[in-house]
Amino acid sequence: MGLMETLVKHPDEIRPLVKLKVDAMRAQRAIPKDPYLAFCYRMLMRVSRSFSIVIQQLRTELRDAVCVFYLVLRGLDTIEDDMAIPIDIKVPILKSFHEHIYDPSWKFVCGEKDYKELMNKFECVSNAFLNLDEGYQRVIAEMTNRMGVGMAKFIETEVLTVEDYNEYCHYVAGLVGLGLTRLFHASGLESFQPDDLSNSMGLFLQKANIIRDYLEDINEIPAPRMFWPHEIWGKFGTRLEDFKLEENSENAVRCLNAMITNALTHATDCLKYIEANKDESNLRFCAIPQIMAIGTLAECYNNINVFRGVVKIRRGITAKVMQTKTISDVYGTFFDFSRKIAEKIGENDDSASATRKHIEDIQEYCESHLLETRVYSIDQEYGLDILVFLVVFSLLSAMVYMLYNHW
Repeated sequence: MGLMETLVKHPDEIRPLVKLKVDAMRAQRAIPKDPYLAFCYRMLMRVSRSFSIVIQQLRTELRDAVCVFYLVLRGLDTIEDDMAIPIDIKVPILKSFHEHIYDPSWKFVCGEKDYKELMNKFECVSNAFLNLDEGYQRVIAEMTNRMGVGMAKFIETEVLTVEDYNEYCHYVAGLVGLGLTRLFHASGLESFQPDDLSNSMGLFLQKANIIRDYLEDINEIPAPRMFWPHEIWGKFGTRLEDFKLEENSENAVRCLNAMITNALTHATDCLKYIEANKDESNLRFCAIPQIMAIGTLAECYNNINVFRGVVKIRRGITAKVMQTKTISDVYGTFFDFSRKIAEKIGENDDSASATRKHIEDIQEYCESHLLETRVYSIDQEYGLDILVFLVVFSLLSAMVYMLYNHW
């Protein structure tokens, strides 16, 4: 479906798309004067445009710490992901990476495209890190250390059980949740949150990404990097790579649904974490990625295209999610995406009963906490007369142009 056709069917997405474009342009113009932070924010926009927007809406001091934290971990992740690095070189670097962030002269050539430039100029990230308050530095260094050690462990350890899967996701994402909780607390803006809730925030995001990226990861050159646990996929096939073959479509989808059902176990923990944030910008920062995660799971559920190509949330829906402001918005969108999953559950699916139970838990939690009346759905379809659409679209385009030039 093309952009114009999509907007004709979903005119409620026009305004959020324009707002998203404006926010992106504003972020590009809000680069700090400090050369090291300037590099960090420019690089952030290149490696994660959506994260860039929500990070730049945090309060200033916390914003810089989170930006640097993100890029430090992105550097660590780039080393882990580069399959061309020999294991005997990769493992020691992962384990010592937390020490290198204190050394402005250190760099390591690896990765591709923007990630290669990040690693080539990592001294900019190190200098920005050294300019942070010592409290922020301690949190970032501790989490980087723990993550590097965990990544090194799973370079040589296969993910066999669900327990292994949870442990891997803890190291690469759960620790991000723990780190953010500590940065929020260090800023004085938030109370300290329980580690289990912080961990669930990371696991939910990571599992959604692992599920969505099946085809990209299985086709990785020179070797695949897969973290689907054998305990789950082994029930449906003898080789994980066989799920991309057309003759295995039925078992592939059954396996996919089992993986998504596992991921949904973390959803209500995420809601509990998000609602505890007092600062609105922190709430938005935590909420938007989690909403995107459940939206991704809704798109992937029962969808054979996960094994055929790229499955993405429609850009208009992404734009609506990016406008999240209140906890009521969070409850509403979690409810909508969980309902979308519920509508696709097949009676004969192996995981159907467990999936329904998780969906019911999510929906009951959202309904019991949602005090405001819902006025829209995240994925509604109105339809719009083409002439009216063209007029509205032209006016909004002109508005974007004027806003851009005003800033």
